[in-house]
Amino acid sequence: MSDLLRQLRSRAQANARQAVGLCVAELPEYAAAARDAQQYQEMLDFAVFTRIRTADLAVDDGSLTTDDLAVVESMGRRRGADGMSFETVRRLLTLHATATLREIGEASGPRDMDVGMRLLGWLGPQVAVAQRVYTLGYTTGLRSHLPVVARARQFTELALEAEPGALACADSYGIRLPDRYLVTVARLRVRPTAPADLVHAAWHRHGIPATWREPDEFVALIPADQHETADALIRAVAEIAGQPCSVGAATGPPEALGAAYALAQQISEVTPAERSPSHLYTVADVLLELGAAQLPEIERWLHDLARLLFGGPDLVNTLNEYYRNDLDRPRTAASLHIHIRTLDYRLRRIRELTGIDPGTTHGIRVLSTVVSRVTADR
Repeated sequence: MSDLLRQLRSRAQANARQAVGLCVAELPEYAAAARDAQQYQEMLDFAVFTRIRTADLAVDDGSLTTDDLAVVESMGRRRGADGMSFETVRRLLTLHATATLREIGEASGPRDMDVGMRLLGWLGPQVAVAQRVYTLGYTTGLRSHLPVVARARQFTELALEAEPGALACADSYGIRLPDRYLVTVARLRVRPTAPADLVHAAWHRHGIPATWREPDEFVALIPADQHETADALIRAVAEIAGQPCSVGAATGPPEALGAAYALAQQISEVTPAERSPSHLYTVADVLLELGAAQLPEIERWLHDLARLLFGGPDLVNTLNEYYRNDLDRPRTAASLHIHIRTLDYRLRRIRELTGIDPGTTHGIRVLSTVVSRVTADR
């Protein structure tokens, strides 16, 4: 055993006491639990245990054993059974990891550079494994405190933030993970009276984990191959909320949903608000709109075109139906409940006001983007 590891082992008791004291000072929920003498002793014993096992295993670059992980899991389970919040548990794990790094730095002498670097390289994977097992124990212990919908919502929140504990949470809660999720964002104009109703409907009607994020987002994690479920769910959201919603969706693996969520949010910001959403918009549907939204100059130009369209009779809605019906004039006129000559007049008026022929390739690209921006802002 190197001098560094010997030092760490001899300081295990003192370092553990200091680490527990730091957690008590930083975390009110942890401090409340520590007021119980038995719980405080368990916390201290666990902190000593992790430090001694670190020193012993690091000698030969050994991995945490099944027995070691059972101890870690049981402590996480205890925190869950106590009803401790996940935010506190996350901070608790971070504080312990930070304390361990500090202790290594304090124990290192001028000749311990090589040993210290090797120790840090070994420690990273072991900490990751221990934290996953601790989180699994925590979520298992928490099950008695959380209704099933609350568990599904907690998993959704963790997965959207790409938290390491998300997959362990799913396993503990019995949520089967697909290869890829379709992260679906439904953006509402007005906060519903009871946003929780949307989350409940997603789980109880469709078995889909979901959450509500203030001020205006319903987010659901739908297996990427369940297209019919996705369509039914977004229609249910609009129906329950009693208002139009703008929908965006993007796919990603369960362990890395952050990028997919961010893209789904951006898509929902440029799609039309619909009372009965008929289409789940993805990046392929709104590529031009997304590009325009990133460039203020183009956004202003599109806004000016929209203002010109407001100078005629229901021209934005006319264009919307014209493009929805694939430029078929009779179908468009029928959907607008107007005579086809009235439609032709409106199309001419659009060309006169904007200088763009709505039936050309250029017109379709530009004016469909204008329509999307206007309907998304309604």
